[in-house]
Amino acid sequence: MNKIIKFLINGFAVYATAYLLSGVEVSSFVVALIAAVVIAALNIFIKPILIILSLPVTILTLGLFTFVIDALIVLLVSKIVPGFAIDGFWTAVVFSIILTVISYVLDEIFA
Repeated sequence: MNKIIKFLINGFAVYATAYLLSGVEVSSFVVALIAAVVIAALNIFIKPILIILSLPVTILTLGLFTFVIDALIVLLVSKIVPGFAIDGFWTAVVFSIILTVISYVLDEIFA
């Protein structure tokens, strides 16, 4: 039951973040749920590989390069999931930051 609640929280966080940003389009709540699942899957499988490959740059930038990795993952999701669109790189950076904050707040409230 806890996994279902977390899944719905992440879907709502994607939907709410898209509502807050003008450069993000989500056609429906179902698309937001699908985008949340794809983001989670890419964060599990692809993000650790990207972090290891970019470790020198991440150390040089004191960890700020992880924002770039998060933005690239969000841009990849926008290419994979129909009905989910991001206008550009900086919109993806802001989207990933706001998504993290909203997910954290909602997770603390409901889980």
